Amino acid sequence: MNPNFLNGKTAFVTGGSRGIGASIVKRLVKDGAAVAFTYANSNEKANELVKIIEADGGKALAIKANSENTDSIKSAISETISTFGHLNILVNNAGIFEAKPYEQFSTEEFDRMVAVNIRAVFTAVQEAGPKMQNGDRIINIGSVHADTTGFPGLSLYGMSKAAVSGMTRGIARDLAPQGVTVNNIQPGPVDTEMNPAEGAMATVLKEAIALGHYGTSNDIASLVSFLSGPEASYITGASLDINGGFMI
Repeated sequence: MNPNFLNGKTAFVTGGSRGIGASIVKRLVKDGAAVAFTYANSNEKANELVKIIEADGGKALAIKANSENTDSIKSAISETISTFGHLNILVNNAGIFEAKPYEQFSTEEFDRMVAVNIRAVFTAVQEAGPKMQNGDRIINIGSVHADTTGFPGLSLYGMSKAAVSGMTRGIARDLAPQGVTVNNIQPGPVDTEMNPAEGAMATVLKEAIALGHYGTSNDIASLVSFLSGPEASYITGASLDINGGFMI
């Protein structure tokens, strides 16, 4: 694939100030895209990321937005299009994770999980989809836990990511006449601040990973990059595992 194959494209990434999201933002900029990304609380990290990108000659826009609020998501997408003129790549990365026994979840916790992990994805697609054209891309970041749990306490999180997988197939069918592809990436254990590759939980998880180690946020960003480009034009409605052979 040619370098800078995303020249002239604009991407919008939710939850892009840190972790997997920040790696996705950096990779899409490296590939030539102008990238807007949302953040909830990490103002300092968001601004630092923009400065790094602009210092290297790239274009980035940080937008504070709450994924629980549908108007906030819609406003962020509108600001992106107003700033860069168009939107070609939507990456629904923002999400929350909580694991505990099913009987301990409150109604408020249930509603928040649904709002951030499911409704926010649908809202972003509703807002961006009609404005996208042939060759544009929608990429959702799901989870391997859509298809497998591995340990107790994942009922609610697994449900939310299974919904993203099902939504991806439906939206892919709906947007196919526009020539827009829609795919879902399902990471396994990835080394981030929230889920470090060292520690008690990591020791347990590594035993279930065929390759024996965590992935990196750059691994996920690489797959986002591929799905954003012309060589992935015949892939749509797919949920693609990137998990090192987790629980195979």
